[in-house]
Amino acid sequence: MVYLVVRMKGTVNIPNWAEVTLENLHLQKKFRATLVPENAHTLGMLRKIKEIVAWTSVEEGFIKEFIEKKGRVSYSKLLSAQETGPENKSTSESINTIVTEILKNESFLTKIGGLKPWFALNPPKGGFKKKSKLLHSQNGILGENKDLVDIVRRMM
Repeated sequence: MVYLVVRMKGTVNIPNWAEVTLENLHLQKKFRATLVPENAHTLGMLRKIKEIVAWTSVEEGFIKEFIEKKGRVSYSKLLSAQETGPENKSTSESINTIVTEILKNESFLTKIGGLKPWFALNPPKGGFKKKSKLLHSQNGILGENKDLVDIVRRMM
């Protein structure tokens, strides 16, 4: 399986050790998301920065939908807007191969060619329903959050 990780706090007053961890996860800006493999190493990184990010485990269907809507080939070009031609694969075929690579290899998105390792999200439509400065266990959105998929659907 794969974790969906979203940076919920900005760049001000973040300690240096947390910035290094966020850079390793490719989360340099607020409301950036990434997909990381579910293992002990990444879980340790996420627990270290739990006051800055929110994460949850996601299914294959959501990963496919997420990459279709927010995957980028370059900083300004979405994957869904990529031109298809006889020498290029169709967009749906390339998305399917990316999803299978993510699930099978359990690798970071930097290892997958042609796709940026981050996804730019908007603030959620309708706002946050819970407090954005508290952990999920304290009735907030940060840390391991089971409701993150619904929040991200409103951010797409």
